[in-house]
Amino acid sequence: MVQSPSHNNPADHLPEHLQMIDDPASGALGVIALHSTALGPAAGGCRFWHYASDQDALNDAIRLARGMSYKNALAGLPFGGGKAVLQRPAGAFDRKALFTAFAEAVEALGGQYVTAEDVGTSVEDMEVVASHTRHVAGLTRRAGRAGGDPSPWTALGIFKSMQAAASHALGRDLDQLTVAVQGTGNVGAHLCSLLHEAGARLIVADIDPARARAVAEAHGAQVVSVDEIVSVGADVFSPCALGAGLNAQTIPLLKAALVCGGANNQLATPEDGDALFQRGIAYAPDYVVNAGGIINVSAEYLGETVEQVQARIDTIPARVEQILQQAARDKRPSHAIADSMAREVIAAAQQRVPA
Repeated sequence: MVQSPSHNNPADHLPEHLQMIDDPASGALGVIALHSTALGPAAGGCRFWHYASDQDALNDAIRLARGMSYKNALAGLPFGGGKAVLQRPAGAFDRKALFTAFAEAVEALGGQYVTAEDVGTSVEDMEVVASHTRHVAGLTRRAGRAGGDPSPWTALGIFKSMQAAASHALGRDLDQLTVAVQGTGNVGAHLCSLLHEAGARLIVADIDPARARAVAEAHGAQVVSVDEIVSVGADVFSPCALGAGLNAQTIPLLKAALVCGGANNQLATPEDGDALFQRGIAYAPDYVVNAGGIINVSAEYLGETVEQVQARIDTIPARVEQILQQAARDKRPSHAIADSMAREVIAAAQQRVPA
């Protein structure tokens, strides 16, 4: 039985609401966490993954929802932060029935939560959800409108952020750098394509060796094991897999001078951001650089155009550079700078809400 997070829990940023999902008929089991609705409906994708326990799934949902609040706030979107996490059943299951049950949980929230794709889910899954609730995006793209798979937009924001961060922190362009990409799924593979076009040398790793080989063949990348990727000789380390990859065990192994990637919740703890800073490694905060996907999702939900998505993504690099400049000026870790900026945006919105 899952419990609410305690004050000693590393996920202790208590959400506004937890909507538990438990539908034995379909196998749907998980939670929707609404961290904040100060800026608008809580927006964030649905993650479908194997978790060691229901408690781990709950903790991940809460951490991810908080990250979405901060991401949406700094991206200037009219949305709060939320996240859905579903346990992937161990045996055979009816995928359509499972996502129908999830859609019913989304609908029960009455518009407080807007869902979309995340790790383990697809456009097809969201189309099932859309058959039962309108509070969903990441659907098949319509002509002239934003929509579809958000991962290419996520990758584009990371790429532009890496260009800006490398120029600021390393004084070099991407064609002079080696980038180690951890994870070659949808976002990582798109990012590798952009980096290859820009002339960067690539080193890649993935838990699925076939995915890593495919990227290597397409872009001339070197493939290493998932255990090696953190410690390879690279200028930039780009985490594009699951979270908590920057921790007390991995940070001492880093040879890169810059960390900039698409994974959510890259820091296992805030102290790990401090450790990067103490080592002199520049860190582009994850929820700032990977906002391209939610920018596309929000534009789709609001009926906006692809051009409006592009314009918002074009503002990400300047935000990254501002954070890194302030971190250098104030001698504070960049993750702390970004967190403070996001909390200020959310607090200002809360003050505008009538009593």
